Amino acid sequence: MPKRITEEKRITEFFGTNVFSEDTMRKYVPESAIEELKALQVSGGELSRELADVFAEAMKEWAIKNGATHYTHWFQPLTGFTAEKHDSFISIDKSGNTILQFTGKNLSRGEADASSFPSGNIRATFEARGYTVWDCSSPAFLKNTSDGVCVLCIPTAFCSYNGQILDKKTPLLKSMKALDKQGMRVLRLAGNKTSKKISVNVGAEQEYFLVDKNDYMQRADLRFTGRTLFGAPAPKGQEKNDQYYATIRDRVGAFMADLNEALWKLGINAKTQHNEVAPAQHELAPIYATANIATDNNQLVMEMMKKIAEKHNLACLLHEKPFNGVNGSGKHDNWSIVTDDGINLTDPTKNPDDNLPFLAFFAATIAAVDEYADLLRVSASQVGNDLRLGGFEAPPVVISVFVGELEALVDRLLQGLHGERKHRNILKLGELVFPTLRQDRSDRNRTSPFAFTGNKFEFRMVGSSASIATPNTVLNTITAEMLERMADQTEELIKEGSNSEDALKKVIIEFLSKHRRVIFNGNNYDAEWLKEAERRGLEQINNCVDAYQTLLRDKNVAVYEKQGVLTREELTSRYEIYLENYSKTINIEATTMLMMAKTQLVPNFGKYLVRIAECASAVKNLGVEPRSQMKALTWYQENYDNLVSAVESLEKLLPDVKGECDELQKAIDYRDKVVPAMEKVRFFADELEKNTDRECYGMPTYSDIMFYN
Repeated sequence: MPKRITEEKRITEFFGTNVFSEDTMRKYVPESAIEELKALQVSGGELSRELADVFAEAMKEWAIKNGATHYTHWFQPLTGFTAEKHDSFISIDKSGNTILQFTGKNLSRGEADASSFPSGNIRATFEARGYTVWDCSSPAFLKNTSDGVCVLCIPTAFCSYNGQILDKKTPLLKSMKALDKQGMRVLRLAGNKTSKKISVNVGAEQEYFLVDKNDYMQRADLRFTGRTLFGAPAPKGQEKNDQYYATIRDRVGAFMADLNEALWKLGINAKTQHNEVAPAQHELAPIYATANIATDNNQLVMEMMKKIAEKHNLACLLHEKPFNGVNGSGKHDNWSIVTDDGINLTDPTKNPDDNLPFLAFFAATIAAVDEYADLLRVSASQVGNDLRLGGFEAPPVVISVFVGELEALVDRLLQGLHGERKHRNILKLGELVFPTLRQDRSDRNRTSPFAFTGNKFEFRMVGSSASIATPNTVLNTITAEMLERMADQTEELIKEGSNSEDALKKVIIEFLSKHRRVIFNGNNYDAEWLKEAERRGLEQINNCVDAYQTLLRDKNVAVYEKQGVLTREELTSRYEIYLENYSKTINIEATTMLMMAKTQLVPNFGKYLVRIAECASAVKNLGVEPRSQMKALTWYQENYDNLVSAVESLEKLLPDVKGECDELQKAIDYRDKVVPAMEKVRFFADELEKNTDRECYGMPTYSDIMFYN
């Protein structure tokens, strides 16, 4: 019996043991304080110093009891990763004695160097002060570091000295508040008088690759960039479709077991695990949580994946496209809107024609995706995703919405018809001993970037390494905007004499009529769809540099400011950061490529070229015409010269591109000049690899990396 989880060690016995959950609070905090905190979480407001002191003391006692020596304000700066600075509980009392102390002030606020994180020119180098502020809506947790230190982690927001938002959490929280406010207006107009709050639930499916750590360490490209800059395809890839859902190898299964245990202790509902389509690719999916907690959890999932892989002498790759020729990795963001009393407003129920709240939120979401498709495209745009989006493995670059059988509902509404309650089909598999199989409400469309999947929407464009905070902030903000418009228009009709429900339904039909063009249930991979999308007026944005340029469109700035999520200044800072990150990422990749080419590939291919020449010479000395050897030598020499020339061109190009110019022009130059130059270097290197002795190649190949034991 494996030691990890046996009948004596049930999951429920240790689930959430590293989380300062409500159940844990009750052991350390008075009930009145818990109720005060819960009221604050629901309605907002300012946290009192007295309440902060109560929770700080409780957290300290709990953390120390579980072995913690330090605490940290755990936040999500605009790097896309999490940040933490550890402070011990040690303090000095008035008598000079060493004591353990953690106050409400320590809990509520901290300080970080705001100029050392990306700020998009909001902060100059000499303007260092920034603040971290406790997010009491996300629970604190314990994390054990590799050096054996146990740390109390307190989820926090991060802002500059002047209060500008410098993190990903704060806009998400503001967008959730905006959606709650406008959604409640529509819900009341739809006849709901009991629900008090609207929340967003999110479940993020996480794809990743696992490779042997020894192979990883021998590949500078994997270590510095997260992807292979060189590499010819292995003889076998994913073409036989035998990787997906295949039996999980023991080594990977052991990793997954340790990962699950670590996540469960952190209160993360890791649910599903399986092999993905590409060799060495896998997926983990959790049960949904509120958007804020789901975002925090996903950051921890990625961190734990990398950390636990190390224990198994593996390396976890979260890059969107680690290997050419096989599928890359995405992150499917499952998004739904729910009330505090358990109503899923994205569930059509058995009779959607009469479900006015669902129709309202469904129409608002469709309208939001259509009008603000460019913002959704920005939210899924990063260097790695450019290598993945638009291929026959990921959603295309045109945003559309798959609604399945609900397309018929849309058409009925637009035609003034009413549908009968539809019973789900029972599928017949023959006279066998199978249980009854009822067909789902709708099929699934794996090619759609934004798909309705029965009782939620799934945004499928997000990259595997990305924070889900940004796409969910966008979804919440643009849907809040459409709900506000819907409420305003409905209230105007009521003033003119319509009753509430008739007025709301009229507005719903107007929304669907105006935005019907974004609904597409077909094959998004089909080239004909791109032509059809163009006829419909849907925007096609092919790369992230072009996507970033849409962020500051007047309508996009207006929706962020109107919903109170981000200011023009804060959006401009993100625009600058996106462009700067793009250029820096490509520069790191190009520099790594040059290093590998000049110190490994060119010398090793040169040695093999000499070997071919020596072979041809030896055959000639035997008195035999070395025709095949000379043919091989000529081909190899030509491609070797082409590689050397391509390397020289790339090396000459980089200093010019790095020159003084604005961030947009620099990003464009990296995209239009450096990336093609890199592709040329790779082409000749990969061609030579196919015709070079494996040992002479000098580093692990795709065959080694993706098909390890």
